[in-house]
Amino acid sequence: MTKYLSKTNGQPHPRSLGKRNANRPNARKRIFDAASELFYLKGIRAVGVETIAAEADTTKMSLYRNFPSKDELVAEWLREHDANFWQTWDAMSSRHPKDPRRQIKAAFALLAKHVADPKARGCPMANAAVELTEKHHPARKVIEAHKAKLRARLVQICTQMGAREPRLLADELFLLMEGAQVTTQTLGVRGPARNVARAAKMLIDAHLLL
Repeated sequence: MTKYLSKTNGQPHPRSLGKRNANRPNARKRIFDAASELFYLKGIRAVGVETIAAEADTTKMSLYRNFPSKDELVAEWLREHDANFWQTWDAMSSRHPKDPRRQIKAAFALLAKHVADPKARGCPMANAAVELTEKHHPARKVIEAHKAKLRARLVQICTQMGAREPRLLADELFLLMEGAQVTTQTLGVRGPARNVARAAKMLIDAHLLL
C-alpha cells in the first residue's frame, strides 16, 4: 500500500490512483456482476436495487443509468446465462460431432458435476420462472425461449440416436434435467440428483432397445 502514497500527505498519488481505476470494471459491469450473483444466490424478489448498488459499490442513479429497470436487469442476466449455456453445450457437442449418444452423455455428465456442487442453486431459468409469474415480464420470453430450445435440441439428438419415439425420450430426458436441479435444492447433493447421469443412460438404453 505504501507505494501508492505520496510522501507529503499520505494520500494516494494521482498517477497511481489512475492506474488502479483503470483496472477497475466499469459501473455497468459491476452492477451486472453483483446482480447476477445476488439473483442466483438469494432470489430475484429478495434482492432490491439498493442492495445491488451497494454490492456493486455504486448508486441507484448509476444503476438506472445503465439499466432501465430491475426487470430489464433480470432479463439481461438470463440472456447472458442462455448465451453461456449454449456456448458450453455447443463446445461440448463439437467434441463428438457424429456421435449424438456421446453428446447427450457429456451433457448429463456436466449436469451431474453441477448438481454435486454444494454451492449450486439449481437452474437460474427455472428459479426465475417460479418467481416471475407475470406473463409480460421481459424475462419470461427469455426463459420460455431457452427451455423450448433445450427441448427441441433434445428431440434432435434423440432422433439422431435412432430412438423409435424421439419426442418421448427427449421429454423424459428434459424432465430428468429439470428434476435433478430442483431435488438438489430439497434433498441435497446426496439425494436422487446424484444418479442423474446413470438414470439418463438407462433411459436411453431402454428406448434404443425397443
